[in-house]
Amino acid sequence: MNAKADIIEYPGEKLYTIGTVSKLTGVGAITLRAWERRYGLIEPIRKESGHRLFTRQHIDQINRITALTQQGLRISQISPEMLETEVQTETDEESDTWNEHINSMIAAIIDFDEERLEEIYNEALSLYPIGMVTRKLLTPLLIELGLRWASDQGWIAEEHFFAFYLRNKIGARYHHRARNNTNGPRLLLAGLPGENHEIGLLLFALAAHEAGYRVIPLGANMPLHELAYVAKKKNCAAILLSGAIEPSSRTLSRDLPKLVEQAGMPVLVGGLSSVYACDAINRAGAEALGRDVEHGLARIDSVLS
Repeated sequence: MNAKADIIEYPGEKLYTIGTVSKLTGVGAITLRAWERRYGLIEPIRKESGHRLFTRQHIDQINRITALTQQGLRISQISPEMLETEVQTETDEESDTWNEHINSMIAAIIDFDEERLEEIYNEALSLYPIGMVTRKLLTPLLIELGLRWASDQGWIAEEHFFAFYLRNKIGARYHHRARNNTNGPRLLLAGLPGENHEIGLLLFALAAHEAGYRVIPLGANMPLHELAYVAKKKNCAAILLSGAIEPSSRTLSRDLPKLVEQAGMPVLVGGLSSVYACDAINRAGAEALGRDVEHGLARIDSVLS
């Protein structure tokens, strides 16, 4: 399906098709339909044709369901009220504020206006904690931009402009992080071969650090054959790979299984790459985490414990 057909524009709201939601959450379309029909957990918007459309709130609910199942709850034990408790903590006014920030930043990117970007980003940081700004602003913004660029609505120049800006901002945050954690498990972080973007990796590095991990980030497009040596040398507890592209057949069928064999520790893959190639990653002996940072960290906690 063409990416342009995956997002339907409505006044004040963007609606996503079930295929796009499946990619963004890592939950298959069949499972999403079961959660709707059998358990009444998700109520998508229906077009006259019968096609399902989902909002950002639906995506938040789906991620919440996934988190609850990872905590040990069965789907049959999850009620719509449990999801509403999570979602209703944000008022309509707050939701509108985040949407306004996202739309304003997109407009600034399209206009190549760094001063405006800085103004919006700093305003958000002055009002909310860093973790919330990442979750409510940066992560949805990156999704929106990725879909925009994938559907040929934007220019490569826009992508490079924003990537350079955000990489500097997040890199500064990472550089000035508190360094008082000397006992947490150490994670080796690397971008998958062919992945040239580091923003997702940097965001995960910050989140992992805040969750008590010590991290060694190696950056984008890292050859897998070097990782086992580095991980053992630094006594890492696990290797985490990240990407937003579909990994090559060589990576999935040869390099990743070889890394798993050589590492002697858990090898995990996050980001959209883990959604595109979930089955192949698991066949290689690694573990696909999905694209949600919080859920990925919870899964790493479970694996290492």
